[in-house]
Amino acid sequence: MQRSSEQRLLSGLPWDDVRLFLVLYRSRTMGEAAAALEVNTSTVSRRLVGLEEALDARLFERGREGLRPTQAGEALLPAAELVEQGVAGFAHAVDGLEREVSGLVRLACPPDVAVVVVLPALPALLARYPGLRIELKADEATVDLNRREADLALRVVRPERGDLVMRRVLAVAWVPAASASLAARLDALEDPAAAPWIGWGPGFGDAPPARWLRALGVEATLATDSLPTQLAAAAAGIGVALLPAPSVAHYGLVPIAGAAWDTLPPRPEMELYLVTHRVLRSVPRVRAVWDALVAALGE
Repeated sequence: MQRSSEQRLLSGLPWDDVRLFLVLYRSRTMGEAAAALEVNTSTVSRRLVGLEEALDARLFERGREGLRPTQAGEALLPAAELVEQGVAGFAHAVDGLEREVSGLVRLACPPDVAVVVVLPALPALLARYPGLRIELKADEATVDLNRREADLALRVVRPERGDLVMRRVLAVAWVPAASASLAARLDALEDPAAAPWIGWGPGFGDAPPARWLRALGVEATLATDSLPTQLAAAAAGIGVALLPAPSVAHYGLVPIAGAAWDTLPPRPEMELYLVTHRVLRSVPRVRAVWDALVAALGE
């Protein structure tokens, strides 16, 4: 007699198979799934076939353009995501059993925040807790804390979903700045829009600094989606850039403050949030990093 799907699942479908399904559903290609799971493509293919045989259901149609979920695959997605949340909750609970400040804390933040904010705070923290290790994910991409892609994050966008706790740790003003030699020449410029500007590429066209430059009528001499590249370009004397004030000071750049520059529209201000999952907030190693960052930022 054929077993029900519930019986087949209860008979031993492991979390690794559910995770495989979710990674394949989200990536839609064997290659990307293999990279995410850190295995080879043939292993992913073999495991998918085994999963479909165990469930007696075809989950994905294979095609030249990748994988397309079948009706059965779409139907399983909500339940698989519930399993994922349950596994994450169990892992959070295990973390909550810790008593000592030791082990790995994964902190995600934009690259310039890593350099200007995080790195200066680490020497004292690591000296105080020799058993603590930090994995710093310096990337513009936003990690999913609910899926445990990181333990802590510093973000310029306020999180709107998930069982997260957050604290505003810094209000960041953006200022036009350049190398000292270029700033000296630009102070007396009557039309700031005529200066050589370093601007944003299309990937960040909706960011407040990019919108401010568009409103000014700036045509960028150099456009890039990388803030560290903008900082390096400004330091090299390529042009003036609208930059976070803490980064300006850190990289030895000079704010431009001539009469014409003082009449420019109000410049954007962005907030920096420290965020973690609610359960992890009380874990000693996470709490230690949280407290160190709050103290370093002084708010």
